[in-house]
Amino acid sequence: MKIFPLIIAGIAGGSMALQGVLNSILGKKIGDLEAVFVVHVIGTVLLGAGLLLGFTSGELRALKDAPWYSYLGGPLNILIVWGVIASVSKVGAAPATTAILAVQISTALLLDCFGVTGHKTALTFTRILGAAIFVAGAYLLLRKPS
Repeated sequence: MKIFPLIIAGIAGGSMALQGVLNSILGKKIGDLEAVFVVHVIGTVLLGAGLLLGFTSGELRALKDAPWYSYLGGPLNILIVWGVIASVSKVGAAPATTAILAVQISTALLLDCFGVTGHKTALTFTRILGAAIFVAGAYLLLRKPS
């Protein structure tokens, strides 16, 4: 198992939870779509500065070689940030994140089964069971206490 990429993923996961809370605080003050806009402007400025300073190993000129559907990440990012802002501010960070993760893992499993990223994974009983247990855990976290 490659541990470093999983550590990076864990850091990203923690950052997503924190970002959702911070963005929902901003959204309550200035509006949800306005917060999405501000977050993306700040991110764009920071990324632009990083590119200008040479913090990259990529090749921006290869942009024209990417398939058209790979650009859908931009609009999806708007939907993601807005969805997090809208849900965290209404139900709280833990329930929103639980719902996000349950659907995210189920979707990711299907994408891996179809080999969309080049890492094709067999849809085995164990994987289905793991996803089902995760979704069941999400249900237990989301249901009202008795």
